[in-house]
Amino acid sequence: MLGGMTAPDTTPPAAGDRAPRVAPNFITEIIERDLRSGKYPQVVTRFPPEPSGYAHLGHIFASFLDFQTAAQYGGRYHLRMDDTNPDLATQEYADAIADDLRWLGWDWGEHLYYASDHFEQYYAYAEQLVKQGDAYVDSVTGDEMARLRGDARTPGTPSPYRDRTPEENLDLLRRMRAGEFPDGAHVLRAKIDLSSPNMKLRDPVLYRILRGHHYRAGDAWCIYPMYDFQHPLQDALEGVTHSMCSLEFVDNRAIYDWLMERLGFSPRPHQYEFGRRGLEYTITSKRKLRRLVEAGAVNGWDDPRMPTLRAQRRLGVTPEAVRAFAAQIGVSRTNRTVDLSVYENAVRSDLNHRAPRVMAVLDPLPVTLENLEAPQTLSLPYWPFDVVRDSPDGLVALPGGERVAPEVAVRDVPLTRELVIERDDFNPEPPKGFKRLTPGGTVRLRGAGIIRADRFDVDDSGQVTRVYATLLGEDAKAGGVIHWVSAEQGVPAEFRLYDRLFRVPNPEAANPEDAQAEPIAPDFDPEEIGHEDETKPLDAGFMAFLNPDSLRVTRGLVEPSVTRDPAGTRYQFERQGYFWRDPVDSREDALVFGRIITLKDAWAKATQKAEAPAKAPRPAKAQAPKTEPTEKAAPAALSPEQEAEVTRLTTLGVPDAEARTLARDAALLAFLGGAAQDSTFAQVASWAANDLAPGLRAGAVRVAAADLAPLAALLSDKKVTTRVAREVLARAAQTGEAPTSIIERENLAGGLSEDALSAAIAQVMADNADKVDAYRGGRTALLGFFTGQVMRATGGKADPAMLNAALQAALNG
Repeated sequence: MLGGMTAPDTTPPAAGDRAPRVAPNFITEIIERDLRSGKYPQVVTRFPPEPSGYAHLGHIFASFLDFQTAAQYGGRYHLRMDDTNPDLATQEYADAIADDLRWLGWDWGEHLYYASDHFEQYYAYAEQLVKQGDAYVDSVTGDEMARLRGDARTPGTPSPYRDRTPEENLDLLRRMRAGEFPDGAHVLRAKIDLSSPNMKLRDPVLYRILRGHHYRAGDAWCIYPMYDFQHPLQDALEGVTHSMCSLEFVDNRAIYDWLMERLGFSPRPHQYEFGRRGLEYTITSKRKLRRLVEAGAVNGWDDPRMPTLRAQRRLGVTPEAVRAFAAQIGVSRTNRTVDLSVYENAVRSDLNHRAPRVMAVLDPLPVTLENLEAPQTLSLPYWPFDVVRDSPDGLVALPGGERVAPEVAVRDVPLTRELVIERDDFNPEPPKGFKRLTPGGTVRLRGAGIIRADRFDVDDSGQVTRVYATLLGEDAKAGGVIHWVSAEQGVPAEFRLYDRLFRVPNPEAANPEDAQAEPIAPDFDPEEIGHEDETKPLDAGFMAFLNPDSLRVTRGLVEPSVTRDPAGTRYQFERQGYFWRDPVDSREDALVFGRIITLKDAWAKATQKAEAPAKAPRPAKAQAPKTEPTEKAAPAALSPEQEAEVTRLTTLGVPDAEARTLARDAALLAFLGGAAQDSTFAQVASWAANDLAPGLRAGAVRVAAADLAPLAALLSDKKVTTRVAREVLARAAQTGEAPTSIIERENLAGGLSEDALSAAIAQVMADNADKVDAYRGGRTALLGFFTGQVMRATGGKADPAMLNAALQAALNG
């Protein structure tokens, strides 16, 4: 059982909070088309986590897309525990995932499903495939099966058992179920196409023998279905209409469709793939998260440094902040990596209007106000002017959540002779520009007045132990403001200062150089929409990139007003960050505050400093005589054969510069050898020289040049925009699917009508009225912002020239 399960968070949502919506995208376009045509009477989506660990940040975007899409179209949302692996699935994980997703705000009502509840139905479908001659029992070893499948250049070879009769296969399958054979002795495979260029279709495994005690089914089964078999069947059984998953499952869709056809489901679900969203400075593979827990690198799945939702709840992040982050990411057809600061800024933005301001001193230095004769009680506001100003209803929140007039939102703060300030706020030998307390200098105590440091004590090591100060009148001047707490009435507390768990953007990189760079391929947990392969050895190199400063613990004082507030109150400790009481370890007699997030993104500043180029040293005064500048080395001359190739390419319409690039590169020329030599050739050549060149040189492009001609024709005829063409090109290069198939399936062709463009512009302007006013007030640079918003709202379908003219007309109107 998880140690220290997080207490329920009952903090009321911030005023005006409402569920963010999914921005228009290619999936919403498909759904709208399906609803208009009557293909489905209702949208039904599902989110299928595997209960082999706790829900994490990798689940946020997919679950948001599934739930919010269904909600926006008046549909139904299912939560499904994909628990077909007896070795990993547990009830603890299933319950925790459901609890965390419910905290996130998703409501599936009665539609909670377990894949394991349908084992009997899956098996019945397996027997049906066998009887139809569409599946067979194979008895070769796993290594032999992999060898017989061939590779991208070599067709597969039939297994010697592929031609078993349906009667033989049915007998063996039933004996597999009865437990006659040891693990690995046989598997059930679909009989599809061993020569298919899509390796997934080369007779995929549907069932394997696996003995293990299942947490729900017990020992009733010793054969278990594979994800590619179970998942589409479960979609169909539940009545799912739009099965959304990430892009690496695009090849698996062929198995999905094959099963739907062979088993005759009608109406049937369809699978749609979106680009994954990786997150820098974190990992979401459950195997690796388990390794962190088992190795003691963190204190359990709910350690606030972990990327699990359980940990984020304990950290003090709100579900509103998480949903706002998910809404910002956006849906696209390509994989992208998201900077962790996007998530952190969503948390800050949420807390800014949620967390009242109080004072806490984390590293105390005693200060004696020698001229303060008696204690005073100050009445200080919880909220700064800017939050009060921006309040939509003119009210602000008290720590318990009640909304009141700003003048009522105050707390009593004792000012006594003995205070504490932050140790860093006093410097006996201040550097230039230091604006806090110095010997003989002045500083303002937040809300209490200006003090002057008259003298100070030091210990044997030279460390300052106490400052003696005078409280001055308001006519005094001070250059800075610091916070403070009464040493006599302040409440002792422990402060846990959490930071990023990893010190590099890409902790799963193979070497330190790559770890410092943005991940090229986001590594979100495949379990987000399928199974993580537990059979592969775990590369634990990521452990070397743990941040040694991800947790610092200090002890200090917090103002006494917090003891009267609800335990779930989130605060901004002035100048320190956002904090709340740890819901597991904090007690009334032993307060523990965890830092939710810093006030500013310190990592961005540190990264910029680290990446800034070193300043070139100034040249010595005595310099050598100036010489003529050396000309930049020209590229090597083309050979006669290459010059001839340039002539051929330019004759086909390729610009001279691109023709020379292509003529020098055998890999690019080999690719273009399959291109149609017609009016589309120049565009295909341009894509080869510019967009596809790195992948072609690495042998990673899976689309054929001949398949690009129709895409070039659509672009030339303005039936797709440049943006859509490039996105489809990138997906085709990665998956090998013909671009026109992608365009047809996802309804990407066809421009945007003037009415649709005008409606999109009007909506964007209505949603950003303040920016419209700013634009009309002279901030014309906002035109780029509006262009991006309209392009996003139209799914990239707007013609740039038409958009620019219509947008300027609307903004200037």
